[in-house]
Amino acid sequence: MRGRTIKLSAARRLVGDLMRFSIGVPRVTVQRQMNLGPLQKARMAQSSRPSWTILFLKGYALLSKEIPELRRAYIKFPRAQLYEYPQSVASIAHEREYDGERVVLLSLIKAPERRPIAELEALIQAARSRPVLKIKEFRRALKFARAPAPLRWLLMWLGLNIGRQRARRFGTFQLSVYSGLGAESLNPLSPLTTLFNYGPISADGSVTVRIHYDHRVMDGANVARALERFEKILNGEVASEVKCIAPQGAAALDTGASGTAI
Repeated sequence: MRGRTIKLSAARRLVGDLMRFSIGVPRVTVQRQMNLGPLQKARMAQSSRPSWTILFLKGYALLSKEIPELRRAYIKFPRAQLYEYPQSVASIAHEREYDGERVVLLSLIKAPERRPIAELEALIQAARSRPVLKIKEFRRALKFARAPAPLRWLLMWLGLNIGRQRARRFGTFQLSVYSGLGAESLNPLSPLTTLFNYGPISADGSVTVRIHYDHRVMDGANVARALERFEKILNGEVASEVKCIAPQGAAALDTGASGTAI
């Protein structure tokens, strides 16, 4: 059968480049079945409910503040070593329409642990709704994808292996979910130390949460304990903040993870 060739778009080249560097990361997954009843109750009491994406993002940022291993990265330049960051930089995957194609692009949020839920909501909403080329990270990534492949691969390797540049260019952890579509990813790839995601959330707040981690940086027992603490943070600090949100303080986004995918 004779088919047709389709030229790789800039966005598809970006995904290919990320996978090129992600495939070499010895990634392991630890999951925990959580009961987020207290957080669910606090969220349902709000007239304008903050999205689950933001609640998990805030909780994971607070978790990373407590656990330094989640702010570390394995880098190779000038030699193999670990590099620890003083704060987190979240990398969020968004599905957007660009040039007639649904593409995945990444936005960055610095120090999400310091930002109120309403501010995080506004930043995510902007990344989901503003024109693609109006978002700095999207515009820069698409421009970068048009460079020759050898140059892209060299610059990406340097960006991932120079400690001070890595968080600035790629973030310290990644959030990628499609639970709003009734699905979940079991083996996502990322060049970052951790990527976390979660499945569909039931009416009583039950949900499966996973941390996919670089085994060169930490071990499974650390991650298992981190997940236990993560559940307590979500039902504790995050739920308490949700209760204090003013009616006008949160965007009306009650779709779980709509628009976030990879």
